[in-house]
Amino acid sequence: MIFDEIVLITYIVSLTVLFVFGSHGFIMIYYHRKYLKNEPKPLESFVPEKKVTIQLPLFNELYVSDRLIDAVCEIDYPKELLEIQVLDDSTDETVQVVAKKVKEKQDLGFDIVHFRRENRQGYKAGALKEGLKTAKGEYIAIFDADFVPKADFLKNTLRYFNDPSIGMVQSRWEHLNEEYSILTKIQALALNGHFVIEQTVRNRAGFFINFNGTGGVWRKECIEDAGNWQDDTITEDLDLSYRAQLKGWRFVYLRDFTTPAELPAEMNALKAQQFRWTKGAIETAKKILPLVWKTKLPLRIKLQSTFHLTNNIVFPFILLAGILNVPLIFIKNAGPYDGFFNYMSVFVMAFISSFLFYLYAQRDVYSDWRKKIVLFPLFMAGSMGFALNNSRAVIEGLMSRKSEFVRTPKYKIVDKTDDFKKNKYHKTTKIDKSAFVELLLASYCAIGVAGSLYFLEIASLPFQMMFFLGFLSVSILSLKNTFSTKHKTA
Repeated sequence: MIFDEIVLITYIVSLTVLFVFGSHGFIMIYYHRKYLKNEPKPLESFVPEKKVTIQLPLFNELYVSDRLIDAVCEIDYPKELLEIQVLDDSTDETVQVVAKKVKEKQDLGFDIVHFRRENRQGYKAGALKEGLKTAKGEYIAIFDADFVPKADFLKNTLRYFNDPSIGMVQSRWEHLNEEYSILTKIQALALNGHFVIEQTVRNRAGFFINFNGTGGVWRKECIEDAGNWQDDTITEDLDLSYRAQLKGWRFVYLRDFTTPAELPAEMNALKAQQFRWTKGAIETAKKILPLVWKTKLPLRIKLQSTFHLTNNIVFPFILLAGILNVPLIFIKNAGPYDGFFNYMSVFVMAFISSFLFYLYAQRDVYSDWRKKIVLFPLFMAGSMGFALNNSRAVIEGLMSRKSEFVRTPKYKIVDKTDDFKKNKYHKTTKIDKSAFVELLLASYCAIGVAGSLYFLEIASLPFQMMFFLGFLSVSILSLKNTFSTKHKTA
């Protein structure tokens, strides 16, 4: 009985945390409808007259560096007002590829420099900071290697800097290879929640938003005034965003102007990306939230900032709920806890909140939103399957355990005919040991599925299935990609 009560109490604590964060979707939808027409207003006309520096931070991007540099050089802006810094920390053949491409563009009259450092100190933040020292531009545009900016990017973003209080303008990410696989389609669904609803709502409602690391333009003065790029977190973009807004700078988010980018096409690359984003957000929350709560900002902004910076804390509780789901099936059918389990049905509201949140995110910008939202159950299963990976990130962030900035490898995967397995970065992928633990968790969750069927617990069966399928798919895809590569290499 004591064991049963411990399991029940722990489970309800976990679900309470998930309920609080999950139900936040209702708040986002409320603000979304309230501020729907509160769009940022730029100048009606724009005349290029300010010097712009475009920074391209690279590290071992053999397959996409040419594409990026070509796209940047096609941006419609006077050459004499444009400076391009290729901040190349590469240690492989990318160095030679970039050098050749930069020379080609220099011969065409572009002010472009191939910037090399002796080491990767500070990783991306260090490279951006070093480049800023010599940047000639009043504005700094930044693009990661997997992005392909549109020709009218500067014309559509610089128009908003007529207001001297504007420190940064961020465009919405678009997905070059969304249709490549189920994995990329689910990623697009997840990212659309952030880019279509969260960023839009926070910006229009007057809350803090974040620069997404790429696809945006900064006022150079804003970066320097906020304390410049810092490398004490691995989400330097989120960190600088909050420091800038705490200094009084305002940001603009452009929901209806997009910058195309490539989504990770294989599981291990996605897990590395998710780990970095999750851990970095926790590191930033520890650093920034005390500063937020010491200010005289309205309570509504402080609360939204807290939700924004701490929402990744849900992953350990998702993992805990997945583990406890299994014994609960047997406890429910062996003990007098009917009242408790009836009360737990309220937590279905969090699921409904999440569904509506992602439904609005698809419906607002896509004509085929019905086809996209059908993938929601798979997205939820994937979120559960990532619980182990992201829980490790949360714990490391809370413990202030430092780690290398592991970049997400780019494979130049755009359509279904492209094959990332031939890519040299994929061939050097190490075996992800956590995949074996995820496989064990899938086997464990299968017991919960069997128990639900045996006791005819139909209401719990969908959640048991999502945990099982989530852990199974994440582990199988991780191991499949790694072992298929090792076999071919051998």
